Amino acid sequence: MPKRILQGTVTSDKNDQTVTVLVERRFRHPVLKKTIRKSKKYRAHDANNAFKVGDEVRIIECAPKSKTKRWEVIAS
Repeated sequence: MPKRILQGTVTSDKNDQTVTVLVERRFRHPVLKKTIRKSKKYRAHDANNAFKVGDEVRIIECAPKSKTKRWEVIAS
């Protein structure tokens, strides 16, 4: 199965080698036909501490790095 790739914005870089990425998805409500925005935060591994708050990044699934990290940051 291919690894998922998501795009989002860095909201926190306070932890060492970790960034929090906010990923927003938009979809049409099945009954109301209204566009809805839902967002979710993912914790991603950033080995070089290269990304700062506000950066647009892409993250890819990986094997678990810690209790909460299952994603890695790839080039923005």
